[in-house]
Amino acid sequence: MTERPRFSETKLPRTFSGHRGLAHETGLIFEHGREDFSGVDIDPPQDFKPRLGGLERQSPLGLPGLSEPECLRHYVRLSKQNYAIDTGLYPLGSCTMKHNPRLNEKMARLPGFADIHPLQPLSTVRGALELMADLSHWLVTLTGTEAVALTPKAGAHGEMCGMMAIKAAIAARGEAATRKIVLAPESAHGTNPATAASLGFTVRSIPAGENGLVHPETVAAALGPDVAAIMLTNPNTCGLFERDIVEIARLVHEAGAYFYCDGANFNAIVGKVRPGDLGVDAMHINLHKTFSTPHGGGGPGAGPVVLSSRLAPFAPIPFLRRDGDKLTLVEDKEDTQSFGRMAAFHGQMGMFVRALSYILSHGGDGLAMASENAVLSANYLRVCLKDVMSSPFAERLCMHEVLFDDAWMKDSGVTVLDFAKAMIDEGIHPMTVYFPLVVHGAMLIEPTESESAAFLDMFVATLRDLAFSVKNGEVERFTGAPYYAPRTRLDETTAARKPVLTYKAPVGGREPKEA
Repeated sequence: MTERPRFSETKLPRTFSGHRGLAHETGLIFEHGREDFSGVDIDPPQDFKPRLGGLERQSPLGLPGLSEPECLRHYVRLSKQNYAIDTGLYPLGSCTMKHNPRLNEKMARLPGFADIHPLQPLSTVRGALELMADLSHWLVTLTGTEAVALTPKAGAHGEMCGMMAIKAAIAARGEAATRKIVLAPESAHGTNPATAASLGFTVRSIPAGENGLVHPETVAAALGPDVAAIMLTNPNTCGLFERDIVEIARLVHEAGAYFYCDGANFNAIVGKVRPGDLGVDAMHINLHKTFSTPHGGGGPGAGPVVLSSRLAPFAPIPFLRRDGDKLTLVEDKEDTQSFGRMAAFHGQMGMFVRALSYILSHGGDGLAMASENAVLSANYLRVCLKDVMSSPFAERLCMHEVLFDDAWMKDSGVTVLDFAKAMIDEGIHPMTVYFPLVVHGAMLIEPTESESAAFLDMFVATLRDLAFSVKNGEVERFTGAPYYAPRTRLDETTAARKPVLTYKAPVGGREPKEA
């Protein structure tokens, strides 16, 4: 095999069109057409009396005129610039970008699920209610809890739901005025302290030990009659299982507080550990992370929250109640202790169908195997890369994600950001970088269980090649990367803080594009 030339030995040829083969240069849609030109022929309207009560548009629409092929090509080309789990490995740590089986999509499009409306009479959606009940059964069984709230629309929304239930339970005990503190580890997801603060709690940070775990004695020292809850992620954001979680839960309960578990990493322990058995009172479940519903733009999302018997009475409405063979959707508080409504309707039916399809396809043993494979994949990467990349926990078994740091890059002239950008040139989405904050120069990789051994080997080989380039002083490969993406290195800070959201044509006409 011919050795691939290093970057310094190559030079991309200039093209007149700006295209690079099938990688088409795609400018703004305003740069393709003119505002004074229409792509279709429309006769001027005859005189008519507006019926909009003075609300009709008074100025031109301001859109460029394009023919149908031009418009279609523009948006198809844009879509081809998206990176997705369907095009390649998505190793974002803490995000669990796993494959979405197409069977799930087929089920979600079945009549009776895809075409129902939340305001239909309950008598016409009995099948949908039964599906929700079946999903609820699986979720409480897998977590060892008492009840589940299906209404939250995403993980952070689920956190809000769980903490609102805790707040309601504290108020019911007459302790709302005294229990104002929520404990959160330094490695917690940023949504944890944000959720607690938004509900009026004061967040007290809990440091982790050198082994990346929260120690019971540290929690015990922070507990008191003013503490409402602890928010702990398990497995945590360092990719490690909190081995003292049972003791921590005991201490929290003895202090009269509640245990909220961030369920973002449930994908590592489904079928192996039931959080309720560990002492967890509330935990949200990201259906897109654990049960393969679409992530991000493929939403809308769903973040059900499971509740222990201590919190079940305070679940939000609406919720399902079964009387014999009859299912009812409880829509108002009345004789309940519910903290109330946090969403207009019952949840996201499409996500419920997809999640239940995934669960039933796997069964209990299959779900456990998926967890085992996720952990196996992460540890495979840990072992394959530990001789070229440093990690604060390299010698310890990790869970579903493996954490590296930047100690091995010291004095190389290459940063974690440079390394991540160079991965784009290799056709791979970068891992999560600079998180968790407790590890300097963090690089958090989560391969998930849905990647084959062959694909993981290619990923390992790619990272090793990049690592050897760093060690060999090939700085140029990294500092300007990505070189092969539609856009090269951007000033992301300025783009975020000073976004340009309105197109303004260049003075004197269009400026020629550089190839």
